[in-house]
Amino acid sequence: MWFGDGAQGAQSWAVNIALVNELKMLFDRMEMDVWEVIQAAKSKPFGFMPFYPGPGLGGHCIPIDPFYLTRKAREYGMPTRFVELAGEINSFMPRYVVGRVMEALNDKGKSVKGSRVLLVAVTYKPEVDDMRESPALEIMELLGNRGAELAYHDPFYPQMRGFRKHDLQYDSVPLNRENLAGADCVLIITNHSTIDYPLVVDEAELVVDTRNACAGLSGKATVVKA
Repeated sequence: MWFGDGAQGAQSWAVNIALVNELKMLFDRMEMDVWEVIQAAKSKPFGFMPFYPGPGLGGHCIPIDPFYLTRKAREYGMPTRFVELAGEINSFMPRYVVGRVMEALNDKGKSVKGSRVLLVAVTYKPEVDDMRESPALEIMELLGNRGAELAYHDPFYPQMRGFRKHDLQYDSVPLNRENLAGADCVLIITNHSTIDYPLVVDEAELVVDTRNACAGLSGKATVVKA
């Protein structure tokens, strides 16, 4: 066969992640916490495998491999509707996150234009230095196009340069009191275990958390899940 187990696995993951991302957006409108729903579902001792929402897909596999099948299927006159719909949902997530940032800033009486947004952890998954297809890239581009002043912190990725689709040039800044307090919004993209999340909620004014990284923490920050 022209595609292997890895590609088939990527299709399965893409569809399941798309489902939980769609549920996250629905539950937000219903004023429900998708993370609490997942935690409750995990209490079932059998027949449930948790998938978690996020700001979009990244890496060299899940965002790309399923569409090898899509392209091949078209040669046989058959659309792969599940795979294509999953791709649409997952590709929309960076725009959803930017919308949540804009709403959160509006609630603070601020416009995204001119606001200082500090992104925390920008690689596509925790504890890696890999930026391939990271949703942080599109999120930064969308925020920059709307006039936000951007900075980022990531201990695994000290410098942004030379991306194929995005003209972004930034150096990672320290995650300290000065930078946190100086940001109008701190946006958590990836949940590295090495990030000092208590410091984030203690020193920032507003946190938009796409990974539930600040669950159970309290501080002066208003924490908005996205």
